[in-house]
Amino acid sequence: MTIVVNDSNFEEVVLKSDLPVMIDFWAEWCGPCRALAPYVAQIATEYEGKALIGKVDVVESPEISGKYGIRNIPALLFFKGGELVKTHVGLAPKATIAKMLDDLL
Repeated sequence: MTIVVNDSNFEEVVLKSDLPVMIDFWAEWCGPCRALAPYVAQIATEYEGKALIGKVDVVESPEISGKYGIRNIPALLFFKGGELVKTHVGLAPKATIAKMLDDLL
C-alpha cells in the first residue's frame, strides 16, 4: 500500500524510516504520472515490509517538492537512512523501478 506523504509528515515517514523509501512525486493533471501510478501501486504491494512506497502530490505539498528541486514529474526519489540516494525523472518500466529499489535493499 502506498503512503500519502506531504509537507507535514515527510520527515517522520521518509527521513526517519528504518526501511528504504521510494517517493513518487506526482500531480492529478499529469498524464505520465497517471500512467506510472499502477506500477507504483504494484511495487508498494510487492515490497511491503521491505521498503516504504509513498506518493507526494506536488500541488498539495509545494514545500517538500521545492526542497528537493522537483521541476518535472513524475519523479521518483529513493532514500536510505534518511538520505536521498537516487532520483529518476519521467516514466519507467516497472522492472526498472524495481531494480532501483532492489539496489537499496
